[in-house]
Amino acid sequence: LAGTLQAAVGCIMTREPETVFVHGMADAEPGVRLHYVTAGEGDRTAVLFHGFPQTWYAWHGFIPRLVVAGFRVIAVDYRGAGNSSRPLGGYDKRTMAQDIRRLLRDALGIGGPLVMIGHDLGLMVAYAYAAEYRDEVSHLVVMDAPLPGTAVFDRLRADPRVWHFAFHGVRDVPEMLVAGRERQYLQAFFQPRFFDPSAVDDAELDLYASAYSAPGAMRAGFELYRAFDRDSEDNRATLKRAGKLTIPVLAVGGAISTTGPLMGEMMREVAENVDDFRVPRTGHWIAEENPD
Repeated sequence: LAGTLQAAVGCIMTREPETVFVHGMADAEPGVRLHYVTAGEGDRTAVLFHGFPQTWYAWHGFIPRLVVAGFRVIAVDYRGAGNSSRPLGGYDKRTMAQDIRRLLRDALGIGGPLVMIGHDLGLMVAYAYAAEYRDEVSHLVVMDAPLPGTAVFDRLRADPRVWHFAFHGVRDVPEMLVAGRERQYLQAFFQPRFFDPSAVDDAELDLYASAYSAPGAMRAGFELYRAFDRDSEDNRATLKRAGKLTIPVLAVGGAISTTGPLMGEMMREVAENVDDFRVPRTGHWIAEENPD
């Protein structure tokens, strides 16, 4: 996958390819509908998972690069985010991976191997899918976040630079303090994690603020953090039962990110075939800051 993307960079750098985004909705389970965006008609399928506090739109500059490289792309608003449903529960990443499997296999009828690409909290869903449905995933790309159940995750969880893990994990208090201040909170959340602060402009910030100002949206976002203990237990149990992943894994970190230098070490805890790469001139928000 890395080689394919690098080979396409020459034609990508000189022009922004025109890409048609097709939106849709599908049932993952009764009462839970997922919003997704598709692009491209390649023989290979890449599935993209955004992080917090974002939606599928985090990938809007990255998707055209994958289309040029020959992929059919599916970018999902996972459970609780964007235009998808915001149920009260089900935010452990194994359940969220089940959502995605029903979307891909049942609703969209997609067959064949999948390339899973996840950034931030989305990498936790991408890993859960790859770990649970091993015969369905050909490659896994994880971008700039710690994975619950690893030693790296436990180290970073205590780092004051990731204070939001503890804050978001508290029940009810974050919702109370952020209510009515969603845009201000998101702006404060984004800014310290940039190399290039212009990568997310006011229009994009407004889009995310609108999405997370919707009823229940912040609560749903925080629930992903509140499920970390369950995720850690699930990932450790899966590793003990099924062993490390054997598919190729690309562990990507931003050049100035807190998690960036630890991505390779972290993924080697759970996978045997790992390459790691630091994206230059990039903080945490890799897809926006340096999509090439």
